[in-house]
Amino acid sequence: MHLISFDIFRTLGFPDTTVIKPERFLAHKEELRQADWVLFPEYWQLNALVHGLKCRVFPSVASYRIGHDKVEMTRAFETVAPAHVPWTLIEANGPRERQEVWDTMPSPFVAKLPRASMGEGVWLIESRQDWQRYCDRTDVLYAQEYLPIDRDIRVVVVGNRVVTAYWRHQADQGFYNNVAQGGRIDTSPVPQAALDLALQLARDLEVDHAGFDIAMVGDHPYVLEFNRLFGNQGLAGNDRLRDAILSYLESRTTPRDPDSPIDPEPPLPVAV
Repeated sequence: MHLISFDIFRTLGFPDTTVIKPERFLAHKEELRQADWVLFPEYWQLNALVHGLKCRVFPSVASYRIGHDKVEMTRAFETVAPAHVPWTLIEANGPRERQEVWDTMPSPFVAKLPRASMGEGVWLIESRQDWQRYCDRTDVLYAQEYLPIDRDIRVVVVGNRVVTAYWRHQADQGFYNNVAQGGRIDTSPVPQAALDLALQLARDLEVDHAGFDIAMVGDHPYVLEFNRLFGNQGLAGNDRLRDAILSYLESRTTPRDPDSPIDPEPPLPVAV
């Protein structure tokens, strides 16, 4: 299995892997056509690689396209797991829509920029001034109910496996659970319902490499978002993730006997 990677850091230790700089991909078209898999391209390369050079890319096309925009992501979640999506209003950013969202969504509520990660571009809206500051920063209004939580769960999924899952406690300043914003990792066991929801979403949406953020309100899991490129702070080393990716790619590469049943991959042990 020959691999080409556009991200040297995410594929350290991968066997038989050629690393190419993203901006140089057109100089390696034949190599890309011949590769079994092309790993971690930039988003702007996706159409050229998939539709132009007919490459098989990892993460999946769905992981890129759904994960690129919170508006598209939320709408995808609502199609396959509506009971597990916090109440969300998405509107054009016009004077009438601003007023309607403000009048409709109970305060406090959460507002997000459609394209941001690591906790950036997320506001807790507690006043009309907060809402105005947010509206001045975005083209699309994205308002979501505030869930009464002080932690959430990061579930890392590769293919049809949970690689790891852990709690993320709020930062000292409150509200943010993202480690990049000061959130704290807790490796205490997480509810099975959170793992099941992440796996369902990954399967139904064909997302094969993601860190899903799941909030528990009582016994009920809610999906907040997923990150296609997630941090490794809670992975306790890169070996587990690397092995899961290689196993998944191998399972999708090796031809199967068409007369034999297709057995699902056995799950990896989950550090929860």
